[in-house]
Amino acid sequence: MPEHLWPQVKVEADVAARHVDIVEVRPPWNDVGEHTRFPIARLRYTKTTGLWAIYWRDRNLKFHEYSRKGPSKNVQSLLDYIDGSGDPIFWG
Repeated sequence: MPEHLWPQVKVEADVAARHVDIVEVRPPWNDVGEHTRFPIARLRYTKTTGLWAIYWRDRNLKFHEYSRKGPSKNVQSLLDYIDGSGDPIFWG
């Protein structure tokens, strides 16, 4: 993302019981109305294995397991992967 847009665009996490959605938050284009929230990825926890896995979102808002990075107990390694992979499936 271009540096001049950093103050306008935020990345947040929506936390649920067994998953965390990574969400891009942007102000309304015309300064009227609500901010838009666009899901980028989901980290899903599996209790039986104790592992977190990355899921990507398709155009129909359905999440699918991401096959290029395996599940991990280390959530930070998955976040680092999403941030630095350069895979357009996450950041378009």
